[in-house]
Amino acid sequence: MTKAVPSVSVTYAANGSSTKANELGMRAMQERAYDRRGEQYLLIKSPPASGKSRALMFIALDKLRNQGLRQAIVVVPEKSIGSSFNDEPLSHHGFWADWTVKPQWNLCNAPGGDDGKVGAVGKFLASEDQVLVCTHATFRFAVDRFGVEAFDDRLIAVDEFHHVSANPDNKLGAHLGALVARDKVHLVAMTGSYFRGDAEAVLSPEDEARFDTVTYTYYEQLNGYQPLKTLDIGYFFYSGSYADDILKVLDPNEKTILHIPNVNSRESTKDKHREVEHIIDALGDWQGTDPVTGFQLVRTPGGRMLRIADLVDDEPTKRDRVSAALKDTAQKNNRDHVDIIVALGMAKEGFDWIWCEHALTVGYRASLTEIVQIIGRATRDAVGKTRARFTNLIAEPDAAEAAVTEAVNDTLKAIAASLLMKQVLAPRFNFTPKSPKCGPVEGFDYGAGGYDPAKENVGFNEASGQFQIEIKGLSEPKSKEAKSICQEDLNEVITAFVQDKTTIERGLFDEELVPEELTQVRMGKIVGARFPELDAEDQEAVRQHAVAALNLTQKAKEIVLSGAGGETASGNTALIDGVRKFAMDVRELDIDLIDRINPFGEAYAILAKTMSEESLREIAAIIGAKKVQMPLEEARDLARRAVKFRQERGRLPLLTATDPWEKRMAEGVAYLTRLKQEAANG
Repeated sequence: MTKAVPSVSVTYAANGSSTKANELGMRAMQERAYDRRGEQYLLIKSPPASGKSRALMFIALDKLRNQGLRQAIVVVPEKSIGSSFNDEPLSHHGFWADWTVKPQWNLCNAPGGDDGKVGAVGKFLASEDQVLVCTHATFRFAVDRFGVEAFDDRLIAVDEFHHVSANPDNKLGAHLGALVARDKVHLVAMTGSYFRGDAEAVLSPEDEARFDTVTYTYYEQLNGYQPLKTLDIGYFFYSGSYADDILKVLDPNEKTILHIPNVNSRESTKDKHREVEHIIDALGDWQGTDPVTGFQLVRTPGGRMLRIADLVDDEPTKRDRVSAALKDTAQKNNRDHVDIIVALGMAKEGFDWIWCEHALTVGYRASLTEIVQIIGRATRDAVGKTRARFTNLIAEPDAAEAAVTEAVNDTLKAIAASLLMKQVLAPRFNFTPKSPKCGPVEGFDYGAGGYDPAKENVGFNEASGQFQIEIKGLSEPKSKEAKSICQEDLNEVITAFVQDKTTIERGLFDEELVPEELTQVRMGKIVGARFPELDAEDQEAVRQHAVAALNLTQKAKEIVLSGAGGETASGNTALIDGVRKFAMDVRELDIDLIDRINPFGEAYAILAKTMSEESLREIAAIIGAKKVQMPLEEARDLARRAVKFRQERGRLPLLTATDPWEKRMAEGVAYLTRLKQEAANG
């Protein structure tokens, strides 16, 4: 039996704040974005289902009426998402105008290929009409044909912005770079999952610096829902064929989107149709196909009739009928319309099924962006839906397998994704160096004892979902860029860190590890490579802030899992209590203490509960066999930190030191010294 051990479980206050509208009909995220409507370049980072489409409508209408722009062009990754920008009677809810798109200008609904649609873009540019909706592909071809100058004085709004890349081979990224360089358009970019550490950079750093960012966090979104209070995220391991074990994690009583594995993955049997048949067979007795919707009808052993939408079937007429039934707006609020959706590449971003309680994904997904999008399918608020979960079902590495190293890599990446989701779902951290000038910040609750001037304090503002944490010895960012990274982009730094193969291998399985080798050396190297434009002081400040955010989340979770956390009537305070308890239990909350925490300690504890002991030993042996001597760059970094140590202590680190970090720095110096001697001796 696969043990169901969620690696992340978060409960929110469910206070309804994120779904309440103001007098203009705007929800909290939309109001925040609208406040920045005057910006020429705007990046909206906000979770799925938070209302980004409507936020764009408000901003675009203001730009057209009050900011002198001639037209607005909304660009979406695929035709199905174009429906998010259909006509909207915004004035019914208090706004001063309605959103309307003339039918001929919603090219997502137009028949034919991109060639004819590119001609339509040309006609639109020459017309007096104001709004056009098209796909990323149509827009790319239109820029190729008409040139960037044809779009002057217009708003270009790019939905699902993570599809763009700064890679020269990504045409959309190149076109947007050219539009920014020309500086004659306004750009609004929207994404629910924007990770610089994921695959490739979206924009070049110079272009990105020109964007004003509106961030609305997962914490704010979920905390402000009404019925939905709890989100669980777990990775579970199985051996043999996944189809045999699927019912250990697939509960037919939950509304579920099941993504079966990519045919090229280890988890796939290479026969996707047979996999779907096997799953349907495991759920009960097949009763035929609904003639209207095309859904498979299955009677469970308990006598319940399941309605299953099969989006894996390649036959166009069948799949189109099922797809149309899922999009039927008349059924949007009908919980009983469908029970389980089985998909392969479909039903991810932009797919709106509010009743989904369980997003179950088989096989490792290479992209964190994709994982966030899939989780977003389950995090829609709906009446009576109090809990949602995401499960990643992954094959246990088998030492006898030829591709065992690849299997181990997939396992480590799944753990990395789980760690990152903890950060994504946590409240926002604001760190400040502890000094005599520190005092309580208005709006923050400092716990039962209130603010203590003699201690490092942890304050929390539930309304904004933000921590205010004092840390002794913390470096402050000096430049505007470094401050912005510490405020907006710590998760991007953490993403790169936990996805670094060497880092996660050593953090989980190296028994001789000195944590500072990861928190100082590896994290320092990642920050330096990611932000080379920052000076050494600012790089160190970013490093410290990222490590503090990562390790405080891990420590808080560890305390929660050991039973120190708890729930209150106002919603879950376990994570907040965990951070507070950790800060109170240590003599001083200082940056050296935080650097001495292995960021992967809690992840290993969960892995040990989830995976068999034999598999764990096999993984450790495979990783241990790859150990190499100290890399030259690491030795140099250790030597640099040894110089800093000498400045602070008046002596160099000692090889005989009892402190493992001091000893490791001394080893770095000794290694470099030996290399110099060997070079001198020829």
